[in-house]
Amino acid sequence: MKKFSIRVGEIKLYYYLEIRERKTLGISVYPNLRVVIRAPMNTDLDLIRKKVKSKLLWILKQQNFFLSFEPKSPPKKFINGESHLFLGKEYKLKIIKSKKDLIKKIDNQIIVYQSGKNEVQKIMKQWYYTNARIKFYNLAMPYVRKFRKYKVEPESIEVRWMKSRWGSCTLNNRIILNPELMKAPVGCIEYVIVHELCHLVFKNHNSDFFKLQNKEMPDWEKWKHRLEKLLA
Repeated sequence: MKKFSIRVGEIKLYYYLEIRERKTLGISVYPNLRVVIRAPMNTDLDLIRKKVKSKLLWILKQQNFFLSFEPKSPPKKFINGESHLFLGKEYKLKIIKSKKDLIKKIDNQIIVYQSGKNEVQKIMKQWYYTNARIKFYNLAMPYVRKFRKYKVEPESIEVRWMKSRWGSCTLNNRIILNPELMKAPVGCIEYVIVHELCHLVFKNHNSDFFKLQNKEMPDWEKWKHRLEKLLA
């Protein structure tokens, strides 16, 4: 399959083309967000591009359904020497028996002092959550102030573990961020924040939404792909 791309306004879409023996042209969108076009033999490339262009909003809607805001990090064993991410950097896990549960980040190590009352996984999960509440708020506020020019402001910035999304914007304008994002670089976190703030202005992923997102964060595609590559 060959890889192609089209740009419509502020939106750039990549797709793969597969030529095979068939009667009609088909478009498939997969959970990893890959778009595959299957076309009959000798189909004109311009015709294919026009078809993809005409189905762009449908493709974006399908990608949003699968949106790889969905965390898919491989399960960890939480053992000594295992690699764990914090703000995009890898750290080696070191577990030390202690009288109380505590975590320290020193050089290239995340040191977990474990009392035995809680499993290492639970201690680390609480540590990520606690850090996320502070970090996400501090990262979000400059963008919140920028978005006031559109006469919108989130009711709150909240942190909540979610199985299927990196972030969400509720109908009553509460922005919720997944503390799993603490494993990603700051740029990735800012991308999710900007994405959800754009939903305060445009609820759907239409062309106006992407135009706004591109305006407020011109390099959002780079951070989106980085997030998907790192944690998906």
